[in-house]
Amino acid sequence: MFDFAIVGGGIVGLSTGMAIYERFPNAKVVVIEKEPAVAQHQTGHNSGVIHSGIYYKPGSFKARFARQGSQSMRDFCQKYGIEHDICGKVIVATKQEELPLLDNLYQRGLQNELNIHKIGQDELKEIEPHVNGLGAIRVPMAGIVNYLQVSEKFAELIKEKGGEIRLNTKVEKIHEESNQVTIETSQGTIKANMVINCAGLHSDRVAAAAGYQTDMKIVPFRGEYFKLKPEKRYLVKNLIYPVPNPKFPFLGVHFTRMISGEVDAGPNAVLSFKREGYKKTDFNAKDLAEVLTYKGFWKLASKFMKEGMEEYVRSFSKKQFTKSLQELIPEIQEDDLIPAPAGVRAQALKYDGNMVDDFHIIMGKQSIHVCNAPSPAATASIEIGKEVVRRIPVQTNLIESKLII
Repeated sequence: MFDFAIVGGGIVGLSTGMAIYERFPNAKVVVIEKEPAVAQHQTGHNSGVIHSGIYYKPGSFKARFARQGSQSMRDFCQKYGIEHDICGKVIVATKQEELPLLDNLYQRGLQNELNIHKIGQDELKEIEPHVNGLGAIRVPMAGIVNYLQVSEKFAELIKEKGGEIRLNTKVEKIHEESNQVTIETSQGTIKANMVINCAGLHSDRVAAAAGYQTDMKIVPFRGEYFKLKPEKRYLVKNLIYPVPNPKFPFLGVHFTRMISGEVDAGPNAVLSFKREGYKKTDFNAKDLAEVLTYKGFWKLASKFMKEGMEEYVRSFSKKQFTKSLQELIPEIQEDDLIPAPAGVRAQALKYDGNMVDDFHIIMGKQSIHVCNAPSPAATASIEIGKEVVRRIPVQTNLIESKLII
């Protein structure tokens, strides 16, 4: 019998496990993960950026947790010797019509209490000599890290506290009762006082398995990348982003120096035909049918038809992908790009066609469900874990006399 069972061994599930031990040092915790290792999906296919929170609505979880999380992630990495680099990034306006949007984004950053700076062409050239830009925002607190390494350290700390991490274990059914939860898995039955759903790409299904029908569905979007050839990495010093299109809910193609020294270019954003579909050929009939029969998806698709088609063109045309990158760095050529691994974003979508814009946590009787945690969830993971644990009700029967608040 466990006090807490966490479904999902990604960075959010693991950070929640750590946060539990901070509040309840004597708790019995099990993390249930269907893959043979932790952090194999969104976390392991992450660009590795430590985000600042500049893009997000002031007062939202994303804005607050990204700002706080960038600092707590830095502190964690320093404490445990995990390689990271607070290198900063620039958000660049390449056209006259983008300058007012850049001003709006700057004001949002100030509202989010960020120490950011507007810079002109000359200073931009000093920071990123090969960038084409009329102006930019310098975001000095942005950085890079390997989130897989962070997750592995989270897992190590959980096990040091006495927690268990059960790999190759898939959740099949959840029976939530008045004072405990029974979880049927591919490796047997697990009982716990409370279950915490951090299942990422499958979070809506795990919530449904526990008897909770949410007003949203996870729709997977694949982000496809190229890498710069080693001899062309000099074109990018750190992180270079475009001014986001306020009418389209993705950030646009950008350049990311990875902690390994490689430089990623991308992503686009296209519907994945499988929730864990990292290749164009990946297909799952159930996953695709759920999307295509969901009215919310068609409402979203009709709203962004033009932008969506442009994303698909970039998916199949390296030439068009290159053109998008050339808006930021004109020197980039098709031959400079080599294919890189893709990622899949677990985006919660409402019935009305609107994307769930913020992290979303649902409270059950004996459960907590993290039902929307796309980017910047890795940056914010330590803060999300704290928030989940803050919501655990204080019950004397939960951890008996061992409860420490």
